[in-house]
Amino acid sequence: MRPSDISIDLGAVNTLVYVRGRGIVLDEPSMVALHRVTGEVLAVGRRAKGMLGRVPGHIRLVQPLKDGVISEFDATEKMVRAFVEQVRRRYIPFGRRPRTVVTMPYGVTGVEQRALLEAMVSAGTRPPAMVLEEPLAAAIGAGLPVTEPAGSMIVDIGGGVTEVAVISLGGIVVSTSVRIGGDELDEAVIAYLKREHGICVGELTAERVKIAIGSVIPHGDEPRADVRGRDLATGLPRSVVVHAADVRAAIDEPVSAIVNAVIDTLDRTPPELATDILESGIALSGGGALLDGIDARLHVATGMPVFRVDRPLHAVAIGAGRCLEDHTFLDGALAASTRH
Repeated sequence: MRPSDISIDLGAVNTLVYVRGRGIVLDEPSMVALHRVTGEVLAVGRRAKGMLGRVPGHIRLVQPLKDGVISEFDATEKMVRAFVEQVRRRYIPFGRRPRTVVTMPYGVTGVEQRALLEAMVSAGTRPPAMVLEEPLAAAIGAGLPVTEPAGSMIVDIGGGVTEVAVISLGGIVVSTSVRIGGDELDEAVIAYLKREHGICVGELTAERVKIAIGSVIPHGDEPRADVRGRDLATGLPRSVVVHAADVRAAIDEPVSAIVNAVIDTLDRTPPELATDILESGIALSGGGALLDGIDARLHVATGMPVFRVDRPLHAVAIGAGRCLEDHTFLDGALAASTRH
């Protein structure tokens, strides 16, 4: 690997790019604004997300990765190309096509994997891109002893997918992938506000409410928030008071699905590795790890120690970057792009 090589954490919510020797140099929302007729890229990343809910008819706003897979290949390619070009202009010598490590969910199909790798090459990276499974990248980024003969458990709660994996000797022994993440929590908040309060809110508002007052276990002094939306009966703007208990009720079903995925993975874990995890604990990464009380809920459900990793939003990108920096991870941690 050379100094200009990069790793890409292409997530449903955010895309992060790591340049060898420099660290994370790009962290942008995975969103692109396209002209409906010409297909021209009008904005990517933060600029595109700022248009959410406010675009005129000639602009199409696309979040090209949904539930951990590429929902629109053309939009994904254009978005990745724009991000890679930003990085190449600043950090990579002119004319050089960087070698690339790209992360993807453990349970993707061969077709989905090939589509993502084709998008990387079309965006200007050097073929073939090397594939690193997201839960393994998160574990490496969290500093777990993944190469040792001991069990480590990671729960990576991303925007579209939650990955649960038990890792030993540089490989995934047992895993569960459920297509539930931060996006589904936001959608649950939107549906709850429609059903219980009769107002319609957008994705950005639902996300802000979830971050501000969302929790999965009750507290003594719980926060509340004023939420503005469109009244479903009158069509006029209206404000309602939403309590933490409302958000907790709204997201209970998807949170329970995540908890059940962890329990299912533990049920299938060999006894020796389960004993290791009982001692070392379950590591939480991804944006969902920041949800208030998720660690306590998992502790109650499993009886295992549960902890949030340092920099949970960046764990996958940091892990992929460490594979660029440290050759000891390359042989054991990087899967061949033809794995499926």
